[in-house]
Amino acid sequence: MTGISGNVAERREGRLATFVRGRWIHTIPGRIRAYTAAILAALAVLLTVLTVAVGNARDSVQTIGHDAGPQVVATGTLYFALSDMDAQVSNILLMGRDHDLGIGYDATLRVYERRRAEAGAAAVQAAQLASRDADLRTTVQQVLQGLGRYEELVGRALLLDQQADHPAGRLPGQVVDAYRQATDLMRLELLPKAYNITLDSGANVRQAYETKRSAVLSGRAWVAVTGALVLLLMIAAQVYLARTFRRVLNPAMVLATVAAAVLAAVGTGLLTAQAGHIRTAKQDGFDSILALSRARAISHSAFADESRYLLDPGRADTYEQTYLDKSLSVLYPDLGTRPVVLENYYTGLDEQVGAYTPGGPVRFLGFFGDEARGIGRGGPEADALVRTLRSYRTVLDNDRRMRALAAGNDRPGAVDLRMGKSSSALRDFDAYDAALRGLTGVHQDVFDQAIDDADGGLRGWSALPPIAAAAIALLVLAGVRPRLAEFR
Repeated sequence: MTGISGNVAERREGRLATFVRGRWIHTIPGRIRAYTAAILAALAVLLTVLTVAVGNARDSVQTIGHDAGPQVVATGTLYFALSDMDAQVSNILLMGRDHDLGIGYDATLRVYERRRAEAGAAAVQAAQLASRDADLRTTVQQVLQGLGRYEELVGRALLLDQQADHPAGRLPGQVVDAYRQATDLMRLELLPKAYNITLDSGANVRQAYETKRSAVLSGRAWVAVTGALVLLLMIAAQVYLARTFRRVLNPAMVLATVAAAVLAAVGTGLLTAQAGHIRTAKQDGFDSILALSRARAISHSAFADESRYLLDPGRADTYEQTYLDKSLSVLYPDLGTRPVVLENYYTGLDEQVGAYTPGGPVRFLGFFGDEARGIGRGGPEADALVRTLRSYRTVLDNDRRMRALAAGNDRPGAVDLRMGKSSSALRDFDAYDAALRGLTGVHQDVFDQAIDDADGGLRGWSALPPIAAAAIALLVLAGVRPRLAEFR
């Protein structure tokens, strides 16, 4: 027994020495095993890089399409809700005792309450986004605290307004002073902070997008390289087997080669498609939705400046300038050497928006200028933009007429144009707002479709790569096993 055990030990030591010295590689079984090990190792690398790349694609879709992206868009509602709250207050004060102006006192108050609820919900979304950002969290807290102070000041202004029982457009000094405190808090503190919340959150999403998409594209390159390596090793192994054993084909190895080629090609194609879906969702969806939501919020704030212009003559020049500034951010016509004043803005708007055709030259800047440069000659986006621009021109034309009446000391006529039942100014602004929401909806559809396509493309890719890799490995082993058996 001792002799047998000694012989077994000697044989094991001899095999180990042979392996260490590399003599095994000079034998046919050794070379077959070397090819097999190399193929399986390369296949493992392919599986790893494909799994990591698909994971990055899934993370990117989750971030842009389901988590931070929609939350950032929701925070854009914060700026809109806050600005429209102040707009409704200015309309209520402008009415005075004539509660039938505009959409009516009660309806205006209901809109104010609805916007307050929307602001609270948007603040919750912002707080969720700010959970890991101390500066952003501080800003959200400041907005919430400031909103409480604003509501107190508004309550005081509305109470004084009811007690004054004044005619439309002729506010007593104490009402104007009370409203000034509220609107200054809103315009100078709350709205800038709310705007920064959306900007900062959007910047974080853009950074995450760039990082994840770059990782997906890098993963695609690695999948292509490792897939090519697997195929080269498989082809080399088949050539060696064919020459050594004088057989043209090894069926199992051929199937393994085809399967590996399909896995690498489909994986590369999937990652290419995912990068495209992510880019479409980000550039044609998220970015445009966010920009147009800002345009809408700023437009409502500018529209409220018309009411402020009429109810506070002492600050009329200030509100006229802020109206112009906000209008320029929405659409900035090329004025050439002309001074940037409202009268020239009206003229430049008529000239350049009137001459605009989708796909043609764009001579204006601002949110709508960016939108116009990003669309083609036709399609739902182009049609929606044309409707929006036409409606915007009408709103600005009403503003020009209102200011002309006020400048001519016809304040009742200006108030009637801005708020009267016989005037179309409110309806025209509602039509513009509807057109702008329609344009935003086009981009929302693009965003939703891109995310749906990305989600659908990734379905099943958690299990597919390991299953395919295991099947390929089994085929490789099945292909070399009969050849190795010939040497036993």
